Amino acid sequence: MAREARLGEAGATLPSVLVVHGPNLNLLGEREPEVYGRTTLKDIDAALRGLGHELGVAVETFQSNSEGAIVDRIQAARGKIQALIINPAAYTHTSVAIRDVILAIGAPCIEVHLSNVYKREPMRHHSTIADIVVGRILGFGAESYLLALRAAAQIANGASRS
Repeated sequence: MAREARLGEAGATLPSVLVVHGPNLNLLGEREPEVYGRTTLKDIDAALRGLGHELGVAVETFQSNSEGAIVDRIQAARGKIQALIINPAAYTHTSVAIRDVILAIGAPCIEVHLSNVYKREPMRHHSTIADIVVGRILGFGAESYLLALRAAAQIANGASRS
């Protein structure tokens, strides 16, 4: 089941950043804490909304375990967001559909991972979106998302002025 959270109602007047969390990220804090830490997805989303408020961007978050739901949500953001942050999780290595929708919406995208994928199994070293994103932030745990939001806010605020 997809989870969605929105920044306050004033968000419509602010530049918008969509944050998409892929499969199994709803289990953060419980699943492999030695790899992913003990911070929950709810904690990450709250931190993103708080930082977004400080940075002057509306942050909307979405999590799904379903590739189709992720594609649908990103399509729905077309023309409505100034930046996309995505942690495709396991879909990082396999999803041409997510790659295609990122290209289709035309918004700058930042790829995020909690762990340093290059210190993990070789299958995790390949990303289907690495060559189409503005940048990749990985290995800093939950802080990876906040670092990505800082970069996305700069992009979104620059995009909103032009």
